[in-house]
Amino acid sequence: MPTNKRESLIFTVIMCFCMVLWMSIYNVARIHGWEFSAGTLAEAWLGFPPAYIVAMLLDVLVASRFAKWFVFRFLVTPGVSSPRAMVLAISTMMVFPMVLFMSLYGALEAFTHVGDPAMILPTWLTNIPWNFVAALPWNLLVAGPVSRWLFRRAFPEGTVLAAPVRA
Repeated sequence: MPTNKRESLIFTVIMCFCMVLWMSIYNVARIHGWEFSAGTLAEAWLGFPPAYIVAMLLDVLVASRFAKWFVFRFLVTPGVSSPRAMVLAISTMMVFPMVLFMSLYGALEAFTHVGDPAMILPTWLTNIPWNFVAALPWNLLVAGPVSRWLFRRAFPEGTVLAAPVRA
């Protein structure tokens, strides 16, 4: 787990990339009748940059703050709970606000293609359960472990300083 704000930002960049890329592919495939093809991948990749920017902002400004507040208030006790319990609790609680907000982002993005504002709310509400059942296991079983492994391979513990060294 990240130990300071710099590490947290670097980890967020990695984790957000894994989650947004997968969820983009998942949602494009779902919209196109579960077709996983080169066209699906191309469409998901083209929609990835704006979705990634929105997800990073939501993660940093809303979701991580909510998740940490909720987890440390209701689910775990620092110093008593195991590090693994804290990681799993925070990872799980991150999914709830991210699914809510990114499902809304997807509904608004669909509106730009369809043009019917009456479809935003039903599309958003339909997307939430579909995205939740994909995001939670992906987060806990793939993106989280892979992101933590990549993060620690690239930045062994103690190599990312909390403050820059002044010469």
